[in-house]
Amino acid sequence: MHQVEERSVNCFIATISDTRTIENDKSGQLLKQLLEESNHIVAEHVIIADEEQLISKAIDDVMLQPEVEAILFTGGTGISKRDVTIEVVQSKIVKEIPGFGEIFRMLSYTEDIGSAAIMSRATAGVLESGQLIFSMPGSSGAVKLAMNKLILREISHMIHELQKHITP
Repeated sequence: MHQVEERSVNCFIATISDTRTIENDKSGQLLKQLLEESNHIVAEHVIIADEEQLISKAIDDVMLQPEVEAILFTGGTGISKRDVTIEVVQSKIVKEIPGFGEIFRMLSYTEDIGSAAIMSRATAGVLESGQLIFSMPGSSGAVKLAMNKLILREISHMIHELQKHITP
């Protein structure tokens, strides 16, 4: 295990949904709670409709905010016709982090939902702007699993790796 000093990471949260609001967005609220409990910063928490253009614009807008270091999406990762988050996210990624989706699906299979894990298209990567992006399913169980078993354990380390060769 690599020893990297824990640090606060400035995060942007978006729930991809046609039906959720900030008030009833359990998964987005859970993301925010878990990040803040781990001393990370939530710059913004928004709801974005399941529309390719809106998701793409949101990513482009956040890429123009250099203070945001990580984008966390929940929702729109399934296999239905309306689930378009992954296609948009993958089109923006310049470095894929395949281990996130692979390990998430393995953990989902063994600890949570069994064989239904094959329908998850969770993914992560690095954007051209140097920001991390994670896209996970919309259920609060999936968010809890991804955050507690993967993201919160490694996000400081990942930001360290992305920023270690950047000169101020």
